[in-house]
Amino acid sequence: MKILVLRFSSIGDIVLTTPVIRAMHEQLPGAEVHVATKGAFADLLRYNPHVHRVHELGDDLGALVASLRAERFDHVVDLHHNLRTARVKRALGLPAHSFPKRNVEKWLLVNFGVNKLPLEHIVDRYLTAAAPLGVRNDNKGLELFVPSERAVPLSVLPGTHREGYTAMAVGAAHGTKRLPGRRLVELAHLVRGPLVIVGGAEDRPVGRRIADAIGARAYDATGRYDLLGSASLLAGARSVIAHDSGAMHMACAFNRPVVSIWGSTVPAFGMGPYQPEHAANVHISEVEGLSCRPCSKIGHDRCPKGHFHCMELQDLKRIAALVTP
Repeated sequence: MKILVLRFSSIGDIVLTTPVIRAMHEQLPGAEVHVATKGAFADLLRYNPHVHRVHELGDDLGALVASLRAERFDHVVDLHHNLRTARVKRALGLPAHSFPKRNVEKWLLVNFGVNKLPLEHIVDRYLTAAAPLGVRNDNKGLELFVPSERAVPLSVLPGTHREGYTAMAVGAAHGTKRLPGRRLVELAHLVRGPLVIVGGAEDRPVGRRIADAIGARAYDATGRYDLLGSASLLAGARSVIAHDSGAMHMACAFNRPVVSIWGSTVPAFGMGPYQPEHAANVHISEVEGLSCRPCSKIGHDRCPKGHFHCMELQDLKRIAALVTP
């Protein structure tokens, strides 16, 4: 059976598809699993031994459809379930299944504080799209494969960091999912031992601010490495501090102890840290009891209320105490 998985973006969402990909490959005899995703995220699956081929989406959806049509797939598993994947499925005309997005339930929670969401993780929701093929959750968790030549060598780290460090992933897609820079500096002061600050080019200002504040104890890796290089720094950490972000899910894929910090979004959406075989590794920090939270299912650029209590009231001492020294 030749199966096409659709998931175009983004980092965390793609990492969260890996249990489905593995289960199909291992549970369906002779299954050949292909994945279509945006070119910017292809490396997340390129080295996965359960993926036969990654098909990259560029600016032209039609070109992708043409290349997919030539593959002669037997089935489509849609783990994105949006207008573009609907166009792909319609063009291919193959048997296809998608997952329930629970958008109505999320809307009720955001706008009226009414929680009708089932207690299910997005991984289990994704797996419903593969269930008609006879696939079930193996509970082995997430996966991310980084070949040695793409990893950041330990030799680039200061000598003080080579025996172990805490990774602080400072980024997130939206402003209300990130601790303000001032609070990140406070947290960095509270975390014991060597610290590696992980993030993209857009996180350089806050990375430099933290490094300047705590000195040689910090190695600022923001903007220095590509996606897999940054992932390798998470893989090598003793413990990871991350927001509700792709970095959180990558850390879980490496079974690292994770402290995840939540602001405008909530784990109840089903996107919390996922480590079914290592549940003791996972800690969540959120300010409970705020009537304004969640204010969005994905986040805002800034707090709609102006006070940003969901991050300003975070217990930084508790977060630091949860970090594996």
